[in-house]
Amino acid sequence: MNNTRFATAIHIMTLLAKSPEEWLTSDWIAGSININPVIVRKELGILRESGMVVSRQGKEGGSQIGMNPEKIKISDIYIAVKNSEVLGKKNQNPNPICNIGRDINENLKSLFAETDQLVLNFLSKKNLKEFADQFE
Repeated sequence: MNNTRFATAIHIMTLLAKSPEEWLTSDWIAGSININPVIVRKELGILRESGMVVSRQGKEGGSQIGMNPEKIKISDIYIAVKNSEVLGKKNQNPNPICNIGRDINENLKSLFAETDQLVLNFLSKKNLKEFADQFE
C-alpha cells in the first residue's frame, strides 16, 4: 500500500479510541491529521462499514469508536482501507517475448501474497488499545 490511507485510518481510530465518549467531528479529526475533512469523511465511511466506527449527523453529530478498542486488531483497520499489495502493483505490460517478462507477474503474484500475509499476521497480534495507549 503505497499511500497514506492506513496511516490516516489508524490516526482516526486512535483519536476515537482516546475519546470514546465524545462525538468527534470530521473537521476536528482533520485538524489533528492536518488534511482535508473530505478525506476524513471518506475514511470514516469505510471504517463505519466495517463496524469499527459509528456516526451521527446534525448539530450534535460526529463519530465515535464502534467497539471495544481491545477487540479491534490493527489488521482489521489495515484490511478495511487496503487498496493494493504491500509491495505495490505488478508490471502493467511486460514483454511477452522476454523469458522474464512473460512470467514476471505470475511470480510477483505469489511474492506479493506471501508478503501481505506476513504483514497481516504481524498486525493481527496488535490491537488498537495497545497502539492508542502509546499516546498520553
